[in-house]
Formats: sequence, structure tokens, C-alpha cells
Amino acid sequence: MAGVLQRFEQRLEGAVTGAFARAFRSAVQPVEIAAALQREVDNSAHILSRERMLVPNDFTVELSPPDFDRLNPFSSTLSDELATLVKEHVVEQRYTMAGPLEISFKKTGELSTGRFRVRSRTNAAVTPVAGQRMTETAVRSSNVILEVNGMRHPLDAPGVVIGRGNEADLKIDDPGISRRHAQIKIHQSGAETTVTVVDLDSTNGVVLNGHKVATGVVSNGSEIRLGNTVIVIRTIEAT
Repeated sequence: MAGVLQRFEQRLEGAVTGAFARAFRSAVQPVEIAAALQREVDNSAHILSRERMLVPNDFTVELSPPDFDRLNPFSSTLSDELATLVKEHVVEQRYTMAGPLEISFKKTGELSTGRFRVRSRTNAAVTPVAGQRMTETAVRSSNVILEVNGMRHPLDAPGVVIGRGNEADLKIDDPGISRRHAQIKIHQSGAETTVTVVDLDSTNGVVLNGHKVATGVVSNGSEIRLGNTVIVIRTIEAT
């Protein structure tokens, strides 16, 4: 850990000049944020197998208004250096990330000067259904919408197969998801739409609204957990 932090400080020293240096005289120091990110990665590590541990890949650093205002003009440079540090730590510890690494800064009035907070989550990379129209018009015109990691996917009958493999209709690069994990089935009968989720003999199962199921009826707002990914289903009754 010390080696990664030392390299981070050395890289940052090469980038810090003038106004950049003065900004870092704020109460919150970049090396403190770097150390906190390392701790967050370690504390959030989730065992997948004897040789694989999954860690978060999306981090938000919450800062007090004064600290945020001082550091925000240089947030791009700082994010890049912090991302390099996290990637080095992940490699050294042989962790696994499910998707691209993201580090952002957020101002919050809950914190006083010198205090900060790191929040993290695991956001698996998602590959949309082949040929699916992802436009706002397509989303608005669909009766069933699948929300995953900030993306909305309009779904049509008969539905989609979700998994980690290339053969899945909706591919989610989550190590906890099987190659063909689950199927979302859509049944259309006149103005009535019925949505069900079916476990395709996955390794880790399907959790619907907190309960493990082999198959289950999905309603508007239902949460489906596959591996480490939560999917929300939105249904709109046709008029």
C-alpha cells in the first residue's frame, strides 16, 4: 500500500504548480483521499472464489463546499492520478473489477471543511441488446423498461436473456453473473402486459425483491439482483 501511495505523491508533485499547488493547501489533502480510496477498495472486496475478489469500480468523493470549490478546477487531473493509484492497487492485490473505473467529486453541505467521505458501488459494463433502439423515443414508447447501472433498455415481447456470455441478449460483465443467467419474459395480451423473470440454472441464482426465486412475476419497480448487479423493471400500462 505504501508503495502505491508514494508513487501517487511523486506523480502529483510533478503536476502541481502555481494555482494547482495553492488549491492543495485546503484542509483536505489529495494523499488523504488516495488512502481513503484504497481503504474503500479493500473494505468492499467481495469474495467470488478462492482466487477472485470483486471490488467497486465507481467512486464518489464527497467534499465540503470550501474544499470542493478549491479542488474542483483541478478535478480532472486529480481524478486521473487517483484512478492510476486505484488501478495499481487493484493489480497488486489481484482484485477484479466488473467495469470501467470512474472517480468523481461531489459537493455536500453535510460536511465541514477538512472532512470528506468516499462512497462506492460496483457498476458492471453493460452491452445493449443487439439492434435495440436506445433512443428516448424508443424508451418512451415501450411498455417495459429495464434499468441497470444508469442505463434504460426498452424491452419488447418475448423478452431477453441476460448473462455474461456473448450468447446473451443483454450482456452484463459482472463476474457473479453466469453466461446465461436469467430470462425476462414479456407476455402481451391486449392492453395487459405480464413480465416474469426465470432463473436459467445460474450459479448464483436470481433474487427478486429480496427473495431467491426460480421464477417470479415482476411488477413495476421490482428489483432483480443478478450477481452483484441490481436491475429495476419499469412497466407502463398501455392506454
